[in-house]
Order: sequence, then C-alpha cells, then structure tokens
Amino acid sequence: MNFQRFFSAVLLLAACASPTGAIAQDSLIKTSSKGSVVTTAQVRAELLAWAPEGVEAGKPVWLGLQLAHQPEWHTYWKNSGDSGLPTTLEWTLPAGIAAGDIAWPAPKKIYIGTLANYGYEQTVLLPVPLTVAPGFSAQQLDITLKAVWLVCRKECIPQEGEFSLSLPARGSTAASGALFQAALDAAPRPLPAGDSQLSVNGQQLKVSLAGLPAALHGKELALFPETGNIIQPAGAWQQAWQGKLWTAQLPLYAQRTESPARLPLVVAYQDAAYRIDAPVQGDWPAPAMAAVVSPALEAALKANASAAPAALVGKAPAGLLAALLGALLGGLILNLMPCVFPVLAIKVVGFVNEKSQAARLTSGLAYAAGVVLSFLALGALLLGLRAAGEQLGWGFQLQNPAVVAALAALFTLLGLNLAGLFDVGSILPSRVAGLQAKSPGVNAFLSGVLATAIASPCTAPFMGASLGYAVGLPAEQALAVFGAIGLGMALPYLAASAVPAVARALPRPGAWMVTFKQLMAFPMFATVAWLVWVLGQQSGIDGAGALLALLVLLALAAWSFGLRGAGGRAIATFSLAACAAALWAVGPNVVRPVVSPAAAASARWQDWQPGRVEQLTAQGQSVFVDFTAAWCVTCQYNKTTTLASAAVLADLDAKNVALLRADWTRRDPAVTRALAKLGRSGVPVYVIYKAGRAPVVMSEILSVNDVRAELAKL
Repeated sequence: MNFQRFFSAVLLLAACASPTGAIAQDSLIKTSSKGSVVTTAQVRAELLAWAPEGVEAGKPVWLGLQLAHQPEWHTYWKNSGDSGLPTTLEWTLPAGIAAGDIAWPAPKKIYIGTLANYGYEQTVLLPVPLTVAPGFSAQQLDITLKAVWLVCRKECIPQEGEFSLSLPARGSTAASGALFQAALDAAPRPLPAGDSQLSVNGQQLKVSLAGLPAALHGKELALFPETGNIIQPAGAWQQAWQGKLWTAQLPLYAQRTESPARLPLVVAYQDAAYRIDAPVQGDWPAPAMAAVVSPALEAALKANASAAPAALVGKAPAGLLAALLGALLGGLILNLMPCVFPVLAIKVVGFVNEKSQAARLTSGLAYAAGVVLSFLALGALLLGLRAAGEQLGWGFQLQNPAVVAALAALFTLLGLNLAGLFDVGSILPSRVAGLQAKSPGVNAFLSGVLATAIASPCTAPFMGASLGYAVGLPAEQALAVFGAIGLGMALPYLAASAVPAVARALPRPGAWMVTFKQLMAFPMFATVAWLVWVLGQQSGIDGAGALLALLVLLALAAWSFGLRGAGGRAIATFSLAACAAALWAVGPNVVRPVVSPAAAASARWQDWQPGRVEQLTAQGQSVFVDFTAAWCVTCQYNKTTTLASAAVLADLDAKNVALLRADWTRRDPAVTRALAKLGRSGVPVYVIYKAGRAPVVMSEILSVNDVRAELAKL
C-alpha cells in the first residue's frame, strides 16, 4: 500500500467528510450571526452599543453583550464559584479603538444540589468600555465580537456566537442608554479601604468592612470573592453588624492553591453592590490540597503501581521507570488493535518486495521515526494545552465530534483502498506518484505518521496509569513517556526490519498478497462502524445518520476519481456536487451536541456530578464510580462483560452500593479534574468509595472476581 500517495489523496477528498471545514473547538454549540443577535434554545444574546456623545476621544462609548436566559437557565460571573465558566468576549475593532474589561454587574448565588455558583439569571448586560485614540476620524465603527458562554440548569451547555455591528461615529447612539445605565448602576461601586480589614485566622478569613452606606446597616449582605478557589462558595459562614462595622467569617477553600496578598471582594444587598480590594493580614495556612495529599487519596494512589507525586526533579524515580515500561507495553498492544494491525501487517508483508537488508532496515528506521515523533508531537500538544489552563486528558482529540468524523472518513478511505475499490495511483498526477520510488524513506516515515493517527481511537488498556502519571511530570520526563508509547508501537516493525530471518520466513510474492490486502479492509470497516456509534453518543441519531450519508458520498467520490473518459469525469463532478450539497444540508448535524448523551444514567446507574460522591458517603452509602467514554474500547468491553455480570450486580445490590457513571465522551472539565485528583489522565477508571476508608482505584481491565473481591470488603 502506497501511504505517501494515500496522504495526497486524502487531501483531495477530505472536504467530503469534514462537516464544518474545521474542527469545532471544545465541542461548543456554534452559532454565527450576520447581525447583532444570536438565539439558542436557552439564551438570546444581543450585541448592544451606547455612544451618547458620538465616537470621539474622551467621550463615553460602551459596547455590551446582553444575555436573556430562558427560565431556570443561568450563565456565570467572573468567578463562577464551585463550577462553571465565566463568559468571555473577543473583540475585533478598527485601529484607534481599544476595548476594556467587562464591568461585571454583581451576581447572585445559584445553588445546584450541594454546589454554589455565582452567576446571572433572567436578563443581564455585560458592558465593556471603549477607549478612542485622539485623532480617530472614521465615519463608521465596524465591530465584530466572538462570545463564548456556558449556560447551565442541571446540565451545562457550552455555546458561542459571532456578532457584527456598525456604529456611526458621528451623532448620538442612545437607544440602549437605559439598559447600559442600569447595568452600570448594578456594577459594584468602589469602597475605600479606610478602617476595613481582611485577616486570616486558621482556616477562616475574617472580614471587617467600614464605610458601607447607612441604608445597608443591619441588613444581611451577600459576599462574592472575585478570586476563585479561595473561599468555599457553599461553606457555612457567619456575619454580624457591630454598629457601623460589618463583619464576617468565611471558611477557606479546602483545595486552595494560592495565598494572595490582596483579595478583592464584592458585597451586595438587593440592587446595591460595593467592591473592596484590600490587603490580607496574617499568615495563610499551608494549602490543604485535600485532593492531592489527603491520607485517603494518598493511600489510593499508592495502590496504583505507577502513581507518584505531581512534581519530580533530578534522578528518574522508580515510578517513572514503571511508567516508561507501562507505556512501552501499551504501545506494543496498540499493534493488535483492529485499526492498527492492518497497517502493520501490510508493511511487514511488504518486506517480500524489498531486495536488500539495507533497504528493509532504512524503511524500519524511517517508520519508527514517524511513529515516535508523532507521539511526541501529540504529547507536546496535550502538555501545552494543559499548561495553558485547558482541562484535557488522554483521548481529548476524540471528545470532539469533528475529529471522530474525520477519523471515520480516513478509515473509510483506507478500507476502500485495501478492498480495491480505487487505486490511489490513478488519482494523483504521475509526478506525485513517482515520489515513492525516489523517496522510500519518506514514504515509510509518512506511514508511521499515518499509523499513529489511526491508532488514536484505539487507546491501549495499560496506558491509563502511565499517562496519568506523565502529565504531572516535568515536560522532558512526560515526553519520555509519550516517546516510549511510540517506541513500543514501532518495535515489532523495527525488529522485523532489522532481523533478516523475518524476511526469509515470509512467503514468496503471489496472489495471496492481494487476498490478504483485501481481507485487511474489514477491520478498517469495523473501526468505521465503531466510530459512527461513538459519534452517535456525542451528536445523537441525526449526527450518526448524517455521517453515514457523508461516508457514502465519500466512497462515491473515491471510486469516481478512478474512472476515465467523459462519463467518468461527469460522475466525478456529480459526486463532488453531491458532497457539497450534503455538507450544506446535513453536515451541521455531525457536530451538534445532544443534551442527554446515550451514555447517560440507566435505571441502575446515576449521573456522576461533582460533590455527589461526598454526599452519598456522608449518608453512609458506598459508591462505585465508572469513569467512561463512548470512544474508549476498554470501557465498552468492561461495561458489557464485568459490569453487566449478574453476580457483580447482585453483590452491588446486596451491599447497597450506589452506582455513578462519569461520562467523558465529550469534553467535561469537571470529569478531567476528578481524574487528575486520582492520578489519572484517561479512561477507564473504576473507583470504590466508602466513608472512613481510602478510595480503591481498580485496574483498567476489570474481572468479575476482582470486583466481587473488593465488594466483599465493604
């Protein structure tokens, strides 16, 4: 199989399989607008402007995003509290115009179960001031905004919209003046520090505020810290008035990682809000970091052979060596997966056409280099995104339906080529096709890159602990783990190319090679069927159906490009037109999320939510948590075998164990954080919790006996 030719062919046909032309970032609901209004089922978002004296230097000019929520839905403040994400605004403005920060109105405390969030319900306007440079003389102000918000009820839906607005530079724009004035009035007013004090006392923050208006004296105030993860949003706290002085004692966040010298706070009563930014007196206690170093979790991490502290320097510890060995083993296992084995098998069979041992060794080294460098690049991308604050883990690329659709298209083309439906050489120009003969090493290198790409949905079952350990290491040690995965995957082909006995043991060239190549198409098609099922979990039956229609048209296009003559060109033109029409008609369904994924709780299983385990164990109930994803092969195997075993289910019922399922099919930062606390960066992960004892993290490959043995200890 000519992989260099195949790469070029994929570039020609990729448009037939990509529903959006680009990967949808973070699985958001994307909504574009040629105007100033974007509407979803949960939110009506509108871009507004207010320039009461025109757009001139020194004059007030405001832009703002107004979010009108459906009943029971809300979005978030700059500090979202226990969960959630603040709304972000990205402006594109003419030269000479600069946007300031959002003048956040005071939020409200919104409870979801045991969680307390800070956000907005009903309708809120987020105003942003503009600074106009002296000499600005344009007649019109063209504004473009990309906004991203998280809207939640009990479930949360990330959404984004693109807005545009043209504002005349001369003359007043006052239609929205009352809305902006109301939003600015709701923004916290600065409160001079004066005699106010913030001080740390043990695990509490003491607040004493002086100078509050007389109208607030004696009232019960709400308090919102602008800095997250310092004060417990849902923690019990006390407040009191001592004459004109308002005092409060607030519990510190159990997983606090910062000890700020200053702490801005907002206090509010009805429509009045005030902000103080004062220094914190006293010594901060050492961060509790319960999720990292608590005795219970420490015992659980020790139960994992490859678990280790988050930061290691100097000489590589035994834990790193164990992680490298596990990564090497995981890479070897990848070669047995149905999406990788055909590539490896065909490459090894190709040795029969190599005339010299030197040529085989060159091919093997180039292939190994392609695999190892690709894994290093994927690892560097993951580490870079995590360092930038993204809540990601291994398998993050498969949490995006556009990536799943693109992989399904790739496997479809691979399978069709192996089955003989089309010949890549008949599609590409002869000059491009001749590159293989001139650069066999480049061809082998690209084969390694392709093998890594198609291995991504086939996560090896023994890589979870190693990768969870790796993401907490310094970059060079973490990349060593990713490199070990690539080396393990390349090792069989590298060994075969270096050992002459392998080439001598292979059968001589003949008709059997054509039959074998066609046989290898069926594992590829099986992988396509699995990927379509995965996409169905992410985008529903409409998304899966749309992808199948696009794959059929992709197959038609691949076949038609191999035809000759006027009739062939006509069919090829028709297939491209059909692709374009299908992309317009059904393509958006592929990346459109469903509110309730198919992996949601059944009658026996409940949805996992942050804080749910603690709530159940506090009531004396044991809990079994299944961290899973539709694209995780091992997860599905365990789910249909061990977790569906009648004996296991009977033991769970006898012990009154609550069953929670944490679905990671789409990106979920809360699940990512929970996995990180367990020292893991991928799924599957299975944990048994019981009040008063360490959580038990079980093996990625479950057996009935292992689960029953752990349940017997409850």
